[in-house]
Amino acid sequence: MSCTISSSRMFNRLVKRACNTSIPALKHMRWLSSNPGVMQCWSLDQYGGNEVLQLNTVEMPSVQSSADILVKVHAASVNPFDIRMRNGYGSKLLNLWRKTKGASEFPLVLGRDFSGVVVKTGKLVRRFRPGDEVWGSPTVPNGGTHTQYLVARQDEISHKPGCLSHVEAASLPYVACTVWVALVSRAGLKPDNCFEKRILVYGGSGGIGTLAIQLLKAWGAHVTTTCSTGAIDLVKSLGADHIVDYKINDVEQELRELPGFDVILDPFGYQNQKMATNLLSFCTGAVYVNLAPPLLNEIDRLGLGKGVISSGQSLVSSFAKKET
Repeated sequence: MSCTISSSRMFNRLVKRACNTSIPALKHMRWLSSNPGVMQCWSLDQYGGNEVLQLNTVEMPSVQSSADILVKVHAASVNPFDIRMRNGYGSKLLNLWRKTKGASEFPLVLGRDFSGVVVKTGKLVRRFRPGDEVWGSPTVPNGGTHTQYLVARQDEISHKPGCLSHVEAASLPYVACTVWVALVSRAGLKPDNCFEKRILVYGGSGGIGTLAIQLLKAWGAHVTTTCSTGAIDLVKSLGADHIVDYKINDVEQELRELPGFDVILDPFGYQNQKMATNLLSFCTGAVYVNLAPPLLNEIDRLGLGKGVISSGQSLVSSFAKKET
């Protein structure tokens, strides 16, 4: 599951940039150790490419609520969602939320997953103690994980499995929660109703795809997936039953030749929607789950009111096409 960390060009460039300033960085880290009230984090003061990311020294967060937990971060991942947020994705809707909390848009810290060690807990926290190894995925408005310390609510974290390193653990929470919500909460799948159901997973070699394939196969489903030529061995090793190579095949044509699907999981959004809804089985309860709906994009483009209306029209249109 470490693909959400190691495969990110942004993460690699950040590490390279830090390594290129190794001597000043070491001096600065010694200064930080003698000033325990501060920490370092990657943040941005404007939207753009990797050049807007800066390694800054800031005040360390503290436990404010009785349900808060202060965590020292040992590892954090970079997800596609972080890269989209760096470019301004969802900024208008998030800013509306920030205004209700008196929070500012910048500096913005990215990062959706982390693994680390509990430093301090609020008075009402019972499940965690200082020294516990934990992993989690804080909600977007509560801040990012690309920081040395963070404060999370106790319902946003859990104890890290001992069989995983911090790096391995940091690559899982956000994508795992996303897959679970998509397949269980949205599609209604569970171990006792998944056997031999036909599931299509777009992008089988990505973070969503690799985890979804393994979960679905563990539950007995028949899994078809798409991937590039270089990823075929990977998705095959995860248990995929039918693999469509989008580099050399006509994906839509090959999928149309297969029996209809009971569930289609689409991490990429509305670029596949028209094709995907036509691939669903005619059986009652067939579901297309889109993990990148147009709401945030439309609000960014048109504003809150028109954006909600536009994204709603897209949904109505897609279901109408499916039924005809």
